[in-house]
Amino acid sequence: MQRRSFLAASAATLAAPAVFAQGSNGKLTPLKFTLDFRINGQTSPFFLALAKGYYKDEGLDVSIDTGAGSVASITRIASGVYQLGLGDISSLVEFNAQNPGTPMVQAVYQYYNRAPFVIIGRKDRGVTGDFKSLAGKKVAAAAVESTRRAWPMVARKQGMRGDAFQWQTTDFSARDNVMVRGDVDAATYFHDSAVSLFARMKPEELSVLKYADAGVNLYGNAILASSNLIAQNPKVVAAFLRASNRAIVETFANPAPSIAAMRQREPILDEKIELERWSITAQYVGAADTRGHGLGDIKKLTLEQQVDEVADVFGLKVKPASDAIFNTSMLPSRSERSLPKA
Repeated sequence: MQRRSFLAASAATLAAPAVFAQGSNGKLTPLKFTLDFRINGQTSPFFLALAKGYYKDEGLDVSIDTGAGSVASITRIASGVYQLGLGDISSLVEFNAQNPGTPMVQAVYQYYNRAPFVIIGRKDRGVTGDFKSLAGKKVAAAAVESTRRAWPMVARKQGMRGDAFQWQTTDFSARDNVMVRGDVDAATYFHDSAVSLFARMKPEELSVLKYADAGVNLYGNAILASSNLIAQNPKVVAAFLRASNRAIVETFANPAPSIAAMRQREPILDEKIELERWSITAQYVGAADTRGHGLGDIKKLTLEQQVDEVADVFGLKVKPASDAIFNTSMLPSRSERSLPKA
């Protein structure tokens, strides 16, 4: 199914009513949480919250499943199969534009304060720290993925043509291989997903071109919640956010326990690599804005500008209001969301 058709699935199909258990008499409220992708260090704080019983402390019985991308996360939540998940804000803007009216899914906690979108190029192919060095090059990317779709925003900021280079459509699993072999000159990545490439090529051989450095200020993946759950039981959402936030703050202070908790679920993962992955993730979760407003929050103007950009670049016929995208009313207190001092 094509992405646009998938996003435009009828509201009648997706907005199936959901019933949420109320925790009472010591019983835990069950919640299903979908990741946006595989289990790794990027999302290790959620496994720390699970392992240390933070969700149970809040009266919740949380299960965490792997995902298949932001679009899948959003539609899983909209359908009622999952109540919460991780998904990209730009994808949520597009979904809400394709399904106008009362939103079925809203962001409730901003995880990546800046989207970790990068293009990584081989220096021996002439790719430098300047985006203009990509002109005429071959850049690997999956057919439909956020970093590729957001490229026109960078091109505008850099005064480049949208077709300045040639896209080489490549499956996610083959991206490192085509880079190492030299089949392409560069490839798109979530910055923290590139640790697999860094393990095969020396960092000094590569140029990392960050979209954020190009002046493209995009919020990335956020914790998303079903609007049914928000309306019927906002205290459950707030409880999930308190427990998750507690683990995120602890992971900033010391990531090792979170990585250990994550490896209980995926023991095959290498501790050193996942610690390196989190060190990159942390740069985007705890971006500069979070020093001002704390983890999980947003600047409304920045979100409004992102909605405008996405509507323009993606050719959306409807532009959702920022308040329909993000609901900040269930965030933990500002003092709870402060980053630990370095």
